[in-house]
Amino acid sequence: MFSGRKYAVFLAFCLVFAILAARLFYFMAYDGKNLAKAASIQRIADSQIGRQRGEILDRNGIPFTNRSDRILAVFQPLVLRYNPLALEEACRKLGLDFFRMKREMEEHREPVLVEISPESKNNVSGLGLKGVSFVRTLKRYDDHSLARHITGYLNKVDSLGQTGVERSFNDALGNSRGDVIAAVTDGNRNLVKGLGYRLIRLADKNRQMDVKLTLDYHIQDITERAMNESGLTGAAVVEDVLNGDIVAISSKPDFDQNNIGNYLNSPRNELFNRAVASYNLGSLFKIIDVAAALENGLPVGDSYFCSGSIHVGDKDFKCLSYERGGHGLVDLDKAFAYSCNPFFINMSLKLGVKNILDMSGKFGLGAKTGVYQQGIEESSGNLPPVEWLFSPGDTANISIGQGDIMATPLQMVNVIATIANGGIKNRINIVDSVTDRNGDIVREIRKKEGSRIISKDTSDRIRELMEGVMEYGTGSRVKLDAYGGAGGKTASAETGQVIDGQKVVHAWFGGYFPKTNPRYAMVVFIENGRAGGESAGPIFEKVAREILRKGL
Repeated sequence: MFSGRKYAVFLAFCLVFAILAARLFYFMAYDGKNLAKAASIQRIADSQIGRQRGEILDRNGIPFTNRSDRILAVFQPLVLRYNPLALEEACRKLGLDFFRMKREMEEHREPVLVEISPESKNNVSGLGLKGVSFVRTLKRYDDHSLARHITGYLNKVDSLGQTGVERSFNDALGNSRGDVIAAVTDGNRNLVKGLGYRLIRLADKNRQMDVKLTLDYHIQDITERAMNESGLTGAAVVEDVLNGDIVAISSKPDFDQNNIGNYLNSPRNELFNRAVASYNLGSLFKIIDVAAALENGLPVGDSYFCSGSIHVGDKDFKCLSYERGGHGLVDLDKAFAYSCNPFFINMSLKLGVKNILDMSGKFGLGAKTGVYQQGIEESSGNLPPVEWLFSPGDTANISIGQGDIMATPLQMVNVIATIANGGIKNRINIVDSVTDRNGDIVREIRKKEGSRIISKDTSDRIRELMEGVMEYGTGSRVKLDAYGGAGGKTASAETGQVIDGQKVVHAWFGGYFPKTNPRYAMVVFIENGRAGGESAGPIFEKVAREILRKGL
């Protein structure tokens, strides 16, 4: 027999079971159609606004990416296909092809997104057209983007990085699906009342990392503007003397990161990064000649008579002063300032090619700087092996930066920086770190390495020579005395190429600034610029002046 309490529990259990059974019967017999409809409501057709990636930042956290607005007109096909007058008016105001858009409305139910200008938006937004709305997002790159050869560009198909930092740090930058505009429809593809077209937030910014560069946004801007204003083809690189960080690196002409297909067969080679490509050096190499002579104890105080050429083996090597009958009697200071080829050839024949090549290797010629490990492709240049059998003519050629010696603007700016830094050669960096959205370092990329390769006495002597170039030599057209002065070296490098019957001669200008306690080293390279002081020098002056004037 059940006790009173057990009997009450049993009745309660039976009652609950009966209620559940009745509810289930109701769902099956009477509400099945409504449940099916509710399930079908979950059909969503969407259009992606854009993929979410982390930022590429300068050394101070200023972004190189996502700097400008992108306005999208959102056309709602399931509304506009029944409202052709509104569609026609929108197309007219936005400058779109009405018949093409009409076909789009008939073929799609997901939103059709069209990028428009702010002016076009203003023409339409006040009309209150049903079925047309607008959404504001950010452009990854635009017409004012900087450091394009470094940041790289994205594949239009999957928005993955194809070159540069975008490619090398794809995993860190992320590529998650961005926000979408969606059409919520029922099983008959009709808009669900109260839902319809709506913005759905899918992006999770916490999943993306940022990549911080050593570049300085403001110095990069100054450098690129100077190169653009010159209208010349070439490269410019600025390095922080104290730590090896590259604070600006520019290759011109550059390209539109949103329309890469326009450049694939271009004769101007816009996609080619000239800052990390190798070229003949010309007289810029004389810095290494002097370093080798001083470090090996070669007497360099004797004067030399320059007649305008020097005969070595079966060849005459001419000086820039050849047409004027030579420089006459010159010492090291004047020979360096006037870039006297016979003086340096004579000195190098005494020094020997092995000592020159050994010093070249110490300065990093013939080897990559290491930025390729940070996602920036680079050439190693060319340094012939010491084991080769060199004739006196080979030694003469090498001593004036001709023949088999080749280097990149990136390598040469580090040569200048080493001189300005008292003989200590730092490891070059372009990428600093990977950081989270709060700016905290997740992964250190920057390499902190430095070693002395020449004595401070040697570097100080070369600085004296470079400052003489600016005071009375081939670089005297560059005027920076009002901003602290500079040391420099010009170069004109023959290539052996001939275009339209004229020899191709590249131009270089390398230097540091300010003169006392140098902060920055800079190299400017101009393809077929002929004379370094005339074509590359003015760019060096403009960039250095702006950096010093602004106290950057």
